[in-house]
Amino acid sequence: MKLYQYLIDDARAVVAEDEGERFVVAGVATTLELLARAGVSAETLVDVVRLATKRPVPEAGVEGPLIPLEPPEVWGFGVTYKTSATDRGDDAGKGGDIYARVHAGPRPETFFKATASRCVGPGGEIGIRGDSALTAAEPELAYVVGVGNAVVAYTLGNDVSAWDIERENPLYLPQSKIYTACCALGPCLVTADALEPADVEITMTIKRGGEVVFAGRASTSLIRHPIEYLHEYLTRHNPLPPGSVALTGTGVMTPAGFALAGGDEVIIEAEPFGRLVNRAKLL
Repeated sequence: MKLYQYLIDDARAVVAEDEGERFVVAGVATTLELLARAGVSAETLVDVVRLATKRPVPEAGVEGPLIPLEPPEVWGFGVTYKTSATDRGDDAGKGGDIYARVHAGPRPETFFKATASRCVGPGGEIGIRGDSALTAAEPELAYVVGVGNAVVAYTLGNDVSAWDIERENPLYLPQSKIYTACCALGPCLVTADALEPADVEITMTIKRGGEVVFAGRASTSLIRHPIEYLHEYLTRHNPLPPGSVALTGTGVMTPAGFALAGGDEVIIEAEPFGRLVNRAKLL
């Protein structure tokens, strides 16, 4: 099942796609409301949608899709793919071996990434820090947390990061990761019962002036640890509000020195989600 958020006649609404049927879920305005009703399992989320009153999607007055939910918290995992560790060779003189050590070690890197106000959805503008000369897009599979820390859905994410700031000193990581429009999510949520998270092929294309300047892909099968393993570490002594999102790391690394520029179009795509498209803007 897929869940979208749209504006319908200027009011927010949830639209579901389920077994070939597309409908408005009556009685709720947001996916966060659905998560609160669903309780602690993905199956319950699906049941709540299927038991709700269904309304047809109108042919006019529909805008979107919007960001698929407004997450109270967004967290990230780092160096989950081997490429994320090995592609940091330029950092070796500044303690770059920390990336290799965290990839090989039992405890994953976790970091706070964003709040809802720092996130954008499909068509929104992602931010390039004005004090960064090397901000990069990072396409990632993201999971959504329901009541009781259960993993109930997945979406696509862009963990936009100022690489030069982090590489100057790892203690600058929060400034590399957390700022206006630093995270894009969408276009939809896919319920956990409908996705095998270890078998998602993610592609990213970056266009500049209409021309492709980068294209890459990676499979989530290359993530060192299963989602369940990562999630267990994230939620140790750290209960998450329902609707929180966790980004699982990127396996698509742009070349050394390749920086996002204002106006760049970033296209992240994977089945069954579709495409998350955003333009970059200098802040």
